[in-house]
Amino acid sequence: MEEFVNEYTWGKAVAENAEDKFHANFEKAIEEVKNEFGKKYPNIINGKEVFSEESFEVRSPANRDIVLANFPQGTKQNVQDAIDAAKNAFEEWSNTPYQERVKIFRECADVFSMQKFYHAAIMTFENGKNRIEAINDVDEAIDFMRFYAYQLEKNQGFCKSTPHPNPKEKTQTIMKPFGVWGIIAPFNFPSAIAIGMTSGALLTGNTAILKPASDTPISSYNFAKTIFKKIPIGAINFITGPGSVVGNSLIESPDVSGIAFTGSYQVGMSGFKKFTEKSAKPFISEMGGKNPVIVTKNADLEKATEGVMRAAFGYGGQKCSACSRVYVHDDVVDEFTKKLVEKTKKLKIGMPWEKEVFLGPIINESAKTKFEESVKLAKKDGKILTGGSVIMHPELKNGYFVEPTIVTKLDDENKLVKEELFLPFVCIQNFKDFDDAIKRANDTEYGLTAGIFSEDQKQVQDFFDKIQAGVVYANRSASATTAALVLAQPFVGWKGSGSTGKGAGGENYLQQFMRSQTQTRCD
Repeated sequence: MEEFVNEYTWGKAVAENAEDKFHANFEKAIEEVKNEFGKKYPNIINGKEVFSEESFEVRSPANRDIVLANFPQGTKQNVQDAIDAAKNAFEEWSNTPYQERVKIFRECADVFSMQKFYHAAIMTFENGKNRIEAINDVDEAIDFMRFYAYQLEKNQGFCKSTPHPNPKEKTQTIMKPFGVWGIIAPFNFPSAIAIGMTSGALLTGNTAILKPASDTPISSYNFAKTIFKKIPIGAINFITGPGSVVGNSLIESPDVSGIAFTGSYQVGMSGFKKFTEKSAKPFISEMGGKNPVIVTKNADLEKATEGVMRAAFGYGGQKCSACSRVYVHDDVVDEFTKKLVEKTKKLKIGMPWEKEVFLGPIINESAKTKFEESVKLAKKDGKILTGGSVIMHPELKNGYFVEPTIVTKLDDENKLVKEELFLPFVCIQNFKDFDDAIKRANDTEYGLTAGIFSEDQKQVQDFFDKIQAGVVYANRSASATTAALVLAQPFVGWKGSGSTGKGAGGENYLQQFMRSQTQTRCD
């Protein structure tokens, strides 16, 4: 059996002192991608590339003058055609031996691995990730394909003999696919999450319709284009267009057996209720977070400020796992705050495909408006320590660039402390009592990620014992709450952050796409 190993491109480049080679490969990929600007892309329905008269432009959030692509405006009829195709393909694909499915996905992962700099370069233009964040996103997609293939093979297709006291009865359990799955993917991880969810559905023998976010359809189109000719016609379909049409059509269809969704709590819960109102069907959802970090008086403040800065402002806070609340002990809050503000002011903001840039743009006009509204509220109810402005520098004025923002002196019940913003925006709250800090950190409808900085191991263990979140970290300067790795750190949300309690990139994930059957043969 082929063992699983993480792709880990940037980590390996650093370990091998090969950063210059990494950047040279990225520069080459950027030039390749530029040659494809403005290209017209199809939907993929029933094994055919389908263009339409009505289309929408995909523009770079870093420079709105750059038209990256044109994609079809999917219709309800397109969705119905895709569902029909997926239903027709289900019997053939579900009866394909799991070993063959594993082989196909390993081949697809190998193709992506060979092309990873190209895919990452697309992403820097498409959703504004810097080049390291972009390569990590593509690496995660590769990891998902390989890890889920490994899990399916390791568990022998999830077929297992069971003991029976009567020797004349031979019994076994087997996990079987449900049928057609709708995959509704977000803009922030257009490769990793879209491909990870779709791989979970397809590897287990289901068929799928993949609907990407309209801001970022290119990354997942390249996956659909790579795999659709390797599997039965109609087993995967790819449809772009507004959620109000494509997403709702998937959720409302009685012929869709399951939904895998990543996005906001509001949209996720609305979809969950609609999808399951007439029958019990699986709805796998990851729905955001309001992720806290606790900094105790025993913390290494250099580690703490580095970890919080990276978790709060990496990719502009546009991660479900981003740190947006920090609870700092009274004895160290002034020093912590001073250090964090200093680090934040030094961050390089600019075009995300440029080598030295840490922070690119936020995703779109709606996000910019939300930033402006949040700043207005912060000025009214609290104090902005740094940031708070939309950047109007001549080189950046055609994009959605904003300053990373640190706010203090807010009440715990303030909207900015309670609600997920998905922005480079972090609130600092101070505390006296450690148990009170944990209680306040837990006082949220979300439960995705959380972090602590303390050199007191009893405090760390107390934090692990009491914090209500699915992915937790201690003293992690690389990032206090983000950057989970497939296999090592399964990504799972508690409370309002997820619907199943089983983490992506973990050993329990695939089973959500299947249902168990008990089989008995009598002599």
